Amino acid sequence: MAVGRTIRTYFNGSWQDGNPAVMRAADHAIWLGSSVFDGARLFDGVTPDLDLHCARTNASATALMMEPTHSVPQMMEIIRDGLEGFAPGAAVYIRPMYWAADGDETLIAPKAESTRFAVSLEEIPMAAPDAAATLSRTRFRRPVLESAVVNAKAGCLYPNNARMLREARSKGFSNALVLDAMGNVAETATTNVFMVRDGEVFTPIPNGTFLAGITRARHISNMRADGITVHECVLGYQDFEEADEIFLSGNMSKVTPVTAFDECRYQAGPVAKRVRELYWDWAASNR
Repeated sequence: MAVGRTIRTYFNGSWQDGNPAVMRAADHAIWLGSSVFDGARLFDGVTPDLDLHCARTNASATALMMEPTHSVPQMMEIIRDGLEGFAPGAAVYIRPMYWAADGDETLIAPKAESTRFAVSLEEIPMAAPDAAATLSRTRFRRPVLESAVVNAKAGCLYPNNARMLREARSKGFSNALVLDAMGNVAETATTNVFMVRDGEVFTPIPNGTFLAGITRARHISNMRADGITVHECVLGYQDFEEADEIFLSGNMSKVTPVTAFDECRYQAGPVAKRVRELYWDWAASNR
C-alpha cells in the first residue's frame, strides 16, 4: 500500500527505488497473515528512537514465531543508508518488516527459519502543528493475548482497527476511542491516548491488550522531567467526557490534539502544545 510520494525499498541485500514486489503468491504471510512491521520517522534531520523501533520489530517477529534475521545495529545501518537517497529536509516514514515464506509441518504455523526481511521508506510529510482529530465510540474492542497476538505490531491485527475506523468515520469522526475486553479505554484505533484534567495527565495503564507505544513512553518521560504529573491508570469513557484536554500519541504525527469526543467539544489545549514542544526539543537534542 504505497501512500508516499517517493519510495525506496530494501530487499535481498540492496536498495531499489519504488515499490517492488517482495512476496510470492504462496508465501505463508500472504494466506495466513504471518507479517510484522514497525514505524519510525525521519523529520528535521532526526530519527527519534530508531533503535527502539528496530528492537520492537524483532520482538514482534519473535511473538509471531519467526526468527529475526537482522540485529538492531544491522537494521539501523541499512535504514540510515537508505535515507541517504532522500532530499535534505525530507520527512520519511520508516517501516522495517518481517514475514514468513513457509509454514512448518502443521502448515498453519510459520516455519521460523523462513523469515524474510524488507524495509520500506516513504516520503510522507509530518502533520501540520495545528492538525487535530475527533473521536467517537466504537462497538469493536481490543482483544487479549489469549485470543490475538497483541504483544506484536502484526499486520493480522489491523482489520479489527479498520472496522473501528470505518465505524467512527461513518459517524463523521476521524478516529475511534476503543475499549479493551474488560470495558476500559485502551487506545484509539491507530494511536495511544492521553487526557488532561486540572493540569494533570492521565493515560490508560498497559494491561496487555494494546501496544504501549515508544512515542507514548517518550512523552511520559518528557512530561515528568518537565514537572507534569502523569498517571497511568484505569479509565472509562466518562473520564474522557469530563477531560479538559485530550491528545493522541503515535509515531506518524507524534502529538495530535482532539477537538471532539462524540457530543463533547474541546480546545487544543496548553498541555498538548507543551508535549509537542518537549518532544521536538528532545528530538533535536538527540541528533
